[in-house]
Amino acid sequence: MELTTIKNSIHEIRGKRVILDYELAKMYEVETRVLKQAVRRNIDRFPEDFMFELSLDEMKNLVSQNVIPSLKYFGGAKVYAFSEQGIAMLSSVLKSKLAIQINISIMRAFVMMR
Repeated sequence: MELTTIKNSIHEIRGKRVILDYELAKMYEVETRVLKQAVRRNIDRFPEDFMFELSLDEMKNLVSQNVIPSLKYFGGAKVYAFSEQGIAMLSSVLKSKLAIQINISIMRAFVMMR
């Protein structure tokens, strides 16, 4: 996966660099609901500094910035935001070879942005 694509998916929310769940799902080639389900089954691995749910105001702000297509796009579901550590933890939850390769690329993108 191209580092430019990953870097364009990294947003700053609550003072943290994060990637949103639906963007990660696209990268991992899984449905967003599958990614969220895997996270919920392993919620102890995702403390607040690894992953958090966006508030409605934060979601509206991202819609206004054209980061998120529309609130209807999510069907009323809250969006999860994953920090670099949370994304690293995803590799232990999503165990496909693709997930491992994508995680390596994402870690490289975060490092490049420092």
